[in-house]
Order: sequence, then C-alpha cells, then structure tokens
Amino acid sequence: MQWQPVSPQRYMLAEGPFWDSSTAALYFVDIAGMLACRLDTRGLAQWHLDEPVSAFIPTDQGDALVTLASGVYRLDLASPTDHPRLSLFSQPDRMPGNRANESRCDKRGRLWLGTMQNNIGPSGEDLPVERDSGSLFLLEGNKAMPVLEGLGIPNTLAWSDDGRYLYSADSKAGQLWRYALDVDGLPVTREAWAEPGPGVPDGSALDAEGYLWNARWGGGCLLRYDPEGRIEQRIALPVSHPTSCVFGGPDLRTLYVTSARPGKAAGPLDGAVLWSRLEVSGQPCHRFKG
Repeated sequence: MQWQPVSPQRYMLAEGPFWDSSTAALYFVDIAGMLACRLDTRGLAQWHLDEPVSAFIPTDQGDALVTLASGVYRLDLASPTDHPRLSLFSQPDRMPGNRANESRCDKRGRLWLGTMQNNIGPSGEDLPVERDSGSLFLLEGNKAMPVLEGLGIPNTLAWSDDGRYLYSADSKAGQLWRYALDVDGLPVTREAWAEPGPGVPDGSALDAEGYLWNARWGGGCLLRYDPEGRIEQRIALPVSHPTSCVFGGPDLRTLYVTSARPGKAAGPLDGAVLWSRLEVSGQPCHRFKG
C-alpha cells in the first residue's frame, strides 16, 4: 500500500476519524492539541478548544458533538475556529480525574462514549494511567446510561453488520473483546476474541466483508482480523503510533489512519493523518440522531 498524508500538519495525538458521507468530510481530533478538525473540499478547518477533545461527530441537526473532559458539547460548525460556540449537552461521567476517550455512534444513531483516567498533562504531556476508572456510556438523546465499568483505556467501538456483536478494546489490558448484544443492542457477554499482535490495540474500523482493521499503538501497523479473530493480514505503516482508522471516500475504499507523535516518535510522518486506496470497501459511519 502507498500511504500519503492528507496535509503537511503533524498532530500530538490525532484520533477518532469519522467519515461523513453526506458532506464528503473527514472529521478527527487532536486530543492533546485540543483541536476538532474537519477536512473537506473547502480545506482543513480546526476549532481550538480549551480541553482535550476525544471525538468530533456530526449530528442530524447540522452541528456536531465534541467529547471533552467536562462533558459532551454541541459545537456550532458555523462558529469561528478560534472562538467555537459550545453548549453543554450531557455529562455522563462525573468521576473526578476522568476524561472522555473513544466515541462512536451505532446504526440507531446512539452515541457510545468510553471514558478513562486522564493521561494528558497541562502542556499535552503524557501522564500514567494507574487505575481502571473508565466506563462505557450510551447516550440516546441527552440521556446517558452506564453500560460497562472498570475499564482502563477503552478503544475501538465497532458493530458487526448484523448487529449481533460489539467489538471493543481495552488498551491498558492489551485486549480486543467481542461482546454479544441483546435485542436492544446492549452487551450481555464478553469473550477475548482477537489473536495478540505487535503493539497495543487502539481504534478500529470494519470493512464490508466483516473484517476488523485494528490500529496497533507502538506497533507501526494495522492488523486485519477475520470474523473469528484470526490475523488475516498485517499492514505496515510509515508511523510508529497509529491510533485509529476509518473508511471514506465516495465508494468507502479510502482508508484514513490517524497517528500520534509521542516523545519517543521521531519519524517524518509520525503524527500525520494518512490515506491509502484499498480494493475492499468499508462500513459507513453514522451521525448522532438528536
């Protein structure tokens, strides 16, 4: 595969890529850099926030949700990038010292939000994660319901096309899990699903064949898992710390990969958002309904 950066910019901790098919726009964040970013035909827009931001997801109302340490906010996309207009939407996690991390919407347009002990210092430096204080919340409207507790670093939120399973990782535990879901789409049982590989499991995307593409933090690659959790392919990347990926483009055959630039990463593309064309298409992202 040939990988190219989408822009010259390098981020501290780019994460949470989201492809909005209706507007042909790529949304992502720089968690430590406190940026909510949107790339479309008009160029790159970056809203500067006052807190680490872990996800940037458009809504059916034409604005977007941003997940901050202090809560989930609505962001007016028409507001100036240096003075974003925010309104508090929900505060799911009231645990002191926690922050938001992985967030995705399921097919029903409900927001799933994973939280964790804050690991970002006031200057964007890394702090250790020493406790499993994270949880997974489900937001339908502005009502939040806790779904899972005792998580270290929740990453990956991806649903099988038939709605039977949720794939989710705990990067602190180094494990990708598969949860069986009930008729309401809530997890009921959990199994250790994926073969181990290089690095630590981070964010993921599912392709149209039901294979999971998982970014490997510190592993410099993506792993493509088959539906039984076996490694089908290892895809080398020109970055040391990939964080997540998403399928985009008009045919969902462009794979976008976000990456980080921690202190030990010194490569020219570390911290870039990358893209490459694939033969297989991916599953679409879903806006928040509400």
